Amino acid sequence: MSERPKLGVIVTNRNFFADSLVQEGRTQILDALEKLGIDAVIVSPEETRLGVVETWEDAKQCGALFKRHQDEIMGILVSLPNFGNEKGIADAIRLSGLNVPVLVHAFPDTTQQLTVAGRRDAFCGKLSLTNNLYQYGIDFSITQNHVLDPDSDAFARELDKFVRLCRVVKGMRSLRLGAIGARPQAFNTVRYSEKLLEANGISVVTLDLSEVFGWAEKLGDDDRRVVEKLADIRGYARADAAPPPSLVKMAKLGVVIGDWMDEFELDATAIQCWETLQHNYGINACTIMSMMSDRFMPSACEVDIAGTLSMAALQLASNAPAGLVDWNNNYDDELDKCLYFHCGNWAKSLVSEIEIVPAEVLGTTLGEENTWGALNARSLSGPMTYARIDTDDRRGVIKTYIGQGQFTDDPLSLMSGTKAVVEVQELQALLRYICKNGFAHHCAMTLGHVSDILDEAFNTYLGWETYHHQ
Repeated sequence: MSERPKLGVIVTNRNFFADSLVQEGRTQILDALEKLGIDAVIVSPEETRLGVVETWEDAKQCGALFKRHQDEIMGILVSLPNFGNEKGIADAIRLSGLNVPVLVHAFPDTTQQLTVAGRRDAFCGKLSLTNNLYQYGIDFSITQNHVLDPDSDAFARELDKFVRLCRVVKGMRSLRLGAIGARPQAFNTVRYSEKLLEANGISVVTLDLSEVFGWAEKLGDDDRRVVEKLADIRGYARADAAPPPSLVKMAKLGVVIGDWMDEFELDATAIQCWETLQHNYGINACTIMSMMSDRFMPSACEVDIAGTLSMAALQLASNAPAGLVDWNNNYDDELDKCLYFHCGNWAKSLVSEIEIVPAEVLGTTLGEENTWGALNARSLSGPMTYARIDTDDRRGVIKTYIGQGQFTDDPLSLMSGTKAVVEVQELQALLRYICKNGFAHHCAMTLGHVSDILDEAFNTYLGWETYHHQ
């Protein structure tokens, strides 16, 4: 997740404006990108006049350059130091063949500089450019304010947001998910359409749990990788009370799943966490799932592939781990608060102290001794974002809802598992929407506020139906 992002950059010109403004503007843009750790692919002054795009020939040069770097460019930044040449920009993007997010930026004027030598008119040029992009069928994003100084904090925030947006779009279009086991029989809620996902560039690779158990049984307790994984588990969460044989089983499970993910180059998984694991292997998978999620390999319970997808989207937007949750309980009589809960799959980064425990609820029917591997922890307090992606097979669409809220410090002492008190404005309206539109009882969450990034990614670039609760 720390890979340095790379943007294709188009600085444009209208020849009757002062060259000095374009030259200075180009330098400002490149300096701003460098300060934020963003690499730029841009035509040089040797390739086009001033190193900008204006004419048809410039557009061809720029398009060819971007095409040569198509595997590296995650988005395109278009900047107008003056009115610019809207047709040249649209042609360059079309000729590049890139299907990536595009951010349109325009420089501001000051009324004291509206002279022949000092005026920019980028305010107007941006309107002309976006009109052409619309005509060309090129999807694009715009800054919150119509014009922005590239040296401003506001522009830096826009670039950070755009890079996150690009990361979501690129990641979601090529995601590879692993489905381990069959969904629990009772969980119709986690049904999904592989075909709809595949049509959106998202592949699902399946694995039967019998193979997992067979591979795990072949691993000796003293196998080097098992010993290393066991040490990894003990270093990850407090495990003083956990039976050593259960910890060894967790280690073997982690090795097997890791090998399978490596073989098929998978980004994330969804696992049949009950009841087969407990009956036939004797542990919960929560700890291993938590460790994977904490290392940016989201893992969801109950073979909830759509839940894994939701976790991946949040992770890409926030650049932080995500967790799968149940909308689980009301919080007394407070209508804008509720409880998130799961047996223990949440990433360590999302919680305060963390301890390996048996699954309290599942243990009542499956036997506590068979459910070690759950986690007991509570979320950190602060801003959070939630999201759910589902396939609506009846209508042949991918649909989503997203929104923001807060993890609070309200009292919550009785429940064992991973848990949180959540505050969401107009929560009752959101819950009505979830119920009326056939969404699952699961959603995903992460720390921080990033719902606007997901809204733009899902709506503008992925074409998914999105409800943004605000």
